Amino acid sequence: MEPRKLVQFLSGSLTVLAATIFFLSAAHAATPTTQTIYTFAGGRDGEYLDTDLVMDKRGNLFGTTVQGGAGSGTIFRLSPTATGWKHAVLYKFTGGHDGGEAYKGVTLDSKGNLYGTTVAGGNPVCGCGVIYKFSRSTGKWVLTVLHTFKGTDGAGPGSPVILDNAGNIYGMAPTGGAFGFGVVFRLKPLANGTWAFRILHNFLGGTDGASGSAGRLIFDANGNLFGVSTAGGTAGAGVAWELSPTRSGEWTETILHEFGGQPDAVFPYGGLIFDAAGNLYGTSYYGGATNWGAVYKLTNTNGTWTESVLYSFAGGSDGANPVSTLLPDSTGRHFYGTNSTGGAACGCGTIFRVTLHTDGTATETVLHRFVDSAGGSPYNTLVPDSLGNLYGTLAHGGTNGDGAIFKFTP
Repeated sequence: MEPRKLVQFLSGSLTVLAATIFFLSAAHAATPTTQTIYTFAGGRDGEYLDTDLVMDKRGNLFGTTVQGGAGSGTIFRLSPTATGWKHAVLYKFTGGHDGGEAYKGVTLDSKGNLYGTTVAGGNPVCGCGVIYKFSRSTGKWVLTVLHTFKGTDGAGPGSPVILDNAGNIYGMAPTGGAFGFGVVFRLKPLANGTWAFRILHNFLGGTDGASGSAGRLIFDANGNLFGVSTAGGTAGAGVAWELSPTRSGEWTETILHEFGGQPDAVFPYGGLIFDAAGNLYGTSYYGGATNWGAVYKLTNTNGTWTESVLYSFAGGSDGANPVSTLLPDSTGRHFYGTNSTGGAACGCGTIFRVTLHTDGTATETVLHRFVDSAGGSPYNTLVPDSLGNLYGTLAHGGTNGDGAIFKFTP
């Protein structure tokens, strides 16, 4: 089988697998360190960071807050300076036509434009959310709404979008659509400056899945889309799926795995990633041997996918309930992620590493346990810089209780 690889995203975007080349094992520190680099003040500064981060070529970090700003969240930038990190609110959502409650951050293209979704606002009747582009024009940042959801075409998109090399935007909405169980969509840029919206798949809510994940979709080299649904399947525990374009222009769904409930993975919120051999990896919020969540692998053998649980979180000091997509290092043997709960006595979450062994087994190491004073609830996927440092967000806590951004050196 030809190894599956992600289609190269536009060069400004540090996506999970594309960023791996920058995440070098040699950069690891002898002793892992964690540093809070910015604490949100709430109010106009923004609050509640349920966001992934993206990093541009200059080392600036971009993300979103769900609340604060003008009341419906913000788009922010964190820039490295000689004296520390400088935070700037680039946009304040109003909750009206421009949308509101921006979950899971933005996607960055090679020109420095940002793309994202909101789960609310937009259509005044349903408030089903929007897809937006955020770009610089004559020195100022301008937000342009590319699509407003009406419900019948999806509602409440709360995961990051992805871009292909033609500039098409792909994503998921967890509800709405023809059957109310969510959709996979595409936005295509047209020559006249408008965008054409199309539903690639309406979830039926049964064995084909229901509701979108918190992670990004991914492509293979043939243009097939891969993702997970947090519900649906025979056991109602979620499914992993592939969407393939046909010659007629339609898209066909193939179910790769129906999660079977404990001790299998249950409710896969995090997205999928490929390894060099074409295997897929992900995390689930529940399930595993103890029902505290799991790391799983999907292996493709001549077109047949087989799922195995690599590690079951134990709760307590071990951590529990991962929402994040995994981040592999340059060796492909180590995967980094965050748990949203467990760890220290406060249950504020952890940073973990899962190591794959040649015999097919895996072990887990807790690298950091968050405490109340630093913040907690890391719902995010980690993003690396060129030196091997990892950055992430905490939805709650910090000095003001409104969330924080941290830097972790493995």
